[in-house]
Amino acid sequence: MADIWERVERLIGSDNLGKLAEKKVAVVGLGSGGGFVALSLAMSGVANFVLVDHDLLERGNIARHIADLRYVGQNKASAVADLILNRNPAARIELREGLIEDHWDCLDDVDILVVAVDHEQVKYAINEKCLEKRLSASYAGVYERGEGGDHVIIKPFDGPCYACWSEATRDGVMVSLNPVGDLDYGMIDEAGVLEAEPGLWVNVTKVAGIQADLIINELLRGTSAYETMPANTLIVANNAMEIIEGQENAPHTAIWIEIGRDPDCLVCGERLKQGVSMLVKEDEGNISLADLAASGLTTDIEFDEDED
Repeated sequence: MADIWERVERLIGSDNLGKLAEKKVAVVGLGSGGGFVALSLAMSGVANFVLVDHDLLERGNIARHIADLRYVGQNKASAVADLILNRNPAARIELREGLIEDHWDCLDDVDILVVAVDHEQVKYAINEKCLEKRLSASYAGVYERGEGGDHVIIKPFDGPCYACWSEATRDGVMVSLNPVGDLDYGMIDEAGVLEAEPGLWVNVTKVAGIQADLIINELLRGTSAYETMPANTLIVANNAMEIIEGQENAPHTAIWIEIGRDPDCLVCGERLKQGVSMLVKEDEGNISLADLAASGLTTDIEFDEDED
């Protein structure tokens, strides 16, 4: 098997290749984007996966999926697992054929989560679970008709959570409380997904390829192969489009923007405040002092100085 990885090893070094092989990546949603990301990571040296999807591959999916007609009628996660094993028989794959809401335990010991589901409400549920589990997650989206896309890696309490990131980047997103006190994320249609016309396979894979590349970089954080990125959010223009108001980007260009955490976010802000309260009471809280320092949260809490 060593000859398979010869060129990858030459590029990133044997030690870094070894690190990638030990990293565990969960991919929730193995459709056109998630399937491409999973296989790309496997072909770059990642060898430990959790794959989660409840959906079956249909003939209509074939034009925009890494799996071909052989897999029609098979669970998408199972199909992608087979494709990965045909590239790297030594890969270790935990397969969950079902909804992520029924399989939260599979995220307990992963290094990064790839969120590749269409339903926005599921993304918000995943976001809350990632805050709870201190799990970094990669989100990518392809815009209407494939005109562009974006990518962000959300790190719990170090920058925005997905909820406050979405409020800053998505038209019509506003997190609020409904009359019974539950979080209401708004802007979701009756089907629970954002309305968009799909782009071509090449539009999807362009964004998914960037996503896979940035995930690999994050997995190699602290090594000689890691590169510091200019900001936390990359927006890609496949066609000429206005990313920043009044400024049109030429086709096949991109910009980096930094989205900060909203200290008043009803999702991550409230969790931090709860954690601070527990820390003040010297109770075992969900939020550590390191989390608090990284968050930039300001509070009115004062700590008494020790008396001599």
